Amino acid sequence: MRLLAALALLMAPLPATAQSVATSAGPDAVKVTVYRNLNRSSDERLSLDWLGGYALISETRTVNLPAGASDLRFEGVAGGIVPQSAIVSGLPDGIVERNRDAFLLSPGTLLDRSLGRRVQLRRTSRATGRVTEQEVVIRSGADGAVVLQTPAGFEALRCSGQAETLVYPGVPSGLSAKPTLSVRVRNAQPVNARITLSYLATGFDWQANYIARLSADATRVDLFAWLTLASTDETSFRAAETSAVAGRLNREDAQVPPSESRPIRLECWPEAKTSDVPATPVPVTAVSAAAPPPPPPPPAPERGGDEIVVTGSRIVARQEQLGDVKLYRIPEPVTVAANSQKQVALLERSAVQVRTAYRTMVTADSAGSDRLATRVLLTRNRTAEGLGLPLPAGRVALFGTREGRPILLGEGSLGDLAIGEDVEIAFDQSPGVRTRLTKVADDRYELTVFNDSPGTIRHEAQLFTGDDRVVAAVRLERRNGRPLWAATIPANGSRTLRYSVSR
Repeated sequence: MRLLAALALLMAPLPATAQSVATSAGPDAVKVTVYRNLNRSSDERLSLDWLGGYALISETRTVNLPAGASDLRFEGVAGGIVPQSAIVSGLPDGIVERNRDAFLLSPGTLLDRSLGRRVQLRRTSRATGRVTEQEVVIRSGADGAVVLQTPAGFEALRCSGQAETLVYPGVPSGLSAKPTLSVRVRNAQPVNARITLSYLATGFDWQANYIARLSADATRVDLFAWLTLASTDETSFRAAETSAVAGRLNREDAQVPPSESRPIRLECWPEAKTSDVPATPVPVTAVSAAAPPPPPPPPAPERGGDEIVVTGSRIVARQEQLGDVKLYRIPEPVTVAANSQKQVALLERSAVQVRTAYRTMVTADSAGSDRLATRVLLTRNRTAEGLGLPLPAGRVALFGTREGRPILLGEGSLGDLAIGEDVEIAFDQSPGVRTRLTKVADDRYELTVFNDSPGTIRHEAQLFTGDDRVVAAVRLERRNGRPLWAATIPANGSRTLRYSVSR
């Protein structure tokens, strides 16, 4: 008997060791470095509907951990965090595993996590205002009709014709009011440490936005550029040391766990007679005398929607070399707010020397019709012209002055330009400069350029003739291996090029 008792004692399961949970509610300090979406061309505008860039976020946090195994939860990380990129430094014994907790507290997740549980259904009569409550069991989730089981049978939420609210006894475990990264740690002794959490996150992007003011004689521009940061993440990073990186980095797209935060969709059965019930969001309430209330929601973003927050125009970003790419560091802390755009000054140059040309692409199929020429602003990225610094890609707005007020002359874009490169910014087509190609024989053409403006202009016609050879009475230049006719067109006048093509 003693032997059997000893064997039973050995075979009995050992009591489970309680797993401690430590929570870091937010960072003490944060750094945000934004990388551009390289698949977006420089003439595309930033859209908060889809940002294909990313950010490197580095947070400094203070944590207190007990001895032994415990779960450390980092609340308030970016919602688009790439969990496999997370690096935690400063813990003496390192980490065992890490997880991105995707289940955020929302009406949909609260309902889904309460399937099969008893909650209170609170009804308010629209006619009398009388409020009644009864216990029900949730039998379906947030997609489609929310089916409830009552003592009288089954029914769909908000299909009774009365205002209805679900009152929950508490928040189910596993739901968080903020995006959370959790790691499992094991320490030989209690730890009070200042650690660094670094990770990549999707849903960010940036671009340069240039404003060029053209002088009255069209020979100089005053150039100013904004650095526009954009975020579609649900987390705001306040007073962050912020930088932007220009250049092309090789990076594989990583899978980001989808957030389970979502609303509730309500549907009534076709047989219902309450089709006039408005499909308003379902109010949900978590009330429990035993369970603590849910944690507060994250702070409201500084701005929302498509609004742009503008930081003081004299806080100019500092340019630094970072390997083969350029880093633009904002010298003062700024808030990278959730679901918003922010602009800070990037660069400023006065009296940059420029010249204006009008360009037309001429092809054989354009014969018999007029085409408008494109206005192009030309300079070189050198100190002699007033530039001489790396120019990140972005959109350019060109302004002139009329009666002492600025007037928009056109919008264009430029790509990333190194020091010494030619700068060519194509703006909108000019209605005052047009070309007409006339086919006078099988192999002979006449190209006429009309200038309706009051000043002399320079026009450049690029001739696309395939493999055919172009023969003209005047000397033709070449650009990108193709013949180019460059000519000065008098004010309110025209000039004609006659040429033939042969194989």
